[in-house]
Amino acid sequence: MNTSQDSGNATNIANFKNLINFCIGFGAGYNPTKDALKVPNLQSQLNTANTLLQQSITNETVYIQATDTRRDLFAQLKPLATKILNAFSVSGVPDSAVAEVKTINRKIQGKRASSSEKSASIAVEGETPQPKTISSSQQSYEYLVEHFYTLIELIRSHAVYNPNEDALKVSTLQAYLTDLQNANSNVMVANTAWTISRANRNKCLYSPETGLVDTALDVKNYIKAVFGTSSMEYGMVKGLNFKNLK
Repeated sequence: MNTSQDSGNATNIANFKNLINFCIGFGAGYNPTKDALKVPNLQSQLNTANTLLQQSITNETVYIQATDTRRDLFAQLKPLATKILNAFSVSGVPDSAVAEVKTINRKIQGKRASSSEKSASIAVEGETPQPKTISSSQQSYEYLVEHFYTLIELIRSHAVYNPNEDALKVSTLQAYLTDLQNANSNVMVANTAWTISRANRNKCLYSPETGLVDTALDVKNYIKAVFGTSSMEYGMVKGLNFKNLK
């Protein structure tokens, strides 16, 4: 979580609450003509800010949990794909089918065929050819789901592939594919909700002139103007700091 920003938001809101309490304590002496600076409107703005801050924190928590779930679920994919390849290669399918599955497995692993696999004659003696890395876009969660779907479709097209291990059966793999798709979708939904809630929170707190911070600064200026710079009243509130987003 962006704890520094969350702390800044919470500090602004807490100081705003203290500012309102001082305004109430000043009694009839605090009597601005501007509606936005009147105590009931300040309290309404405080309540809205608190609600939006809590919503953004809640939505961020949901987003983090969704990303953690997705990460853990996808972490199983690469070793599973290798097991599928190994089981498929000894199931009695043609070599050409095994080659297709190998190609898909390389994509899932994030590698493509090394030059030594393409032509052993160009290998340098004493050196181990390293697989080339596939572009990062091919390793996105969306691409990994696509690659795994393709892998399942390839193996299920060969009836001879019928392993005894439940974890490698087509039905189990299809269920896992659905879990991957749902986990990825949940992250996108959670991210959208968090993004919107952050925007609403920031609008409430930091909009020019009407946001909580600018309103608080106007209140402090009003108190300074009415009671005086060296007054006891202004001395009570001048230490309340309010910071806008940079």
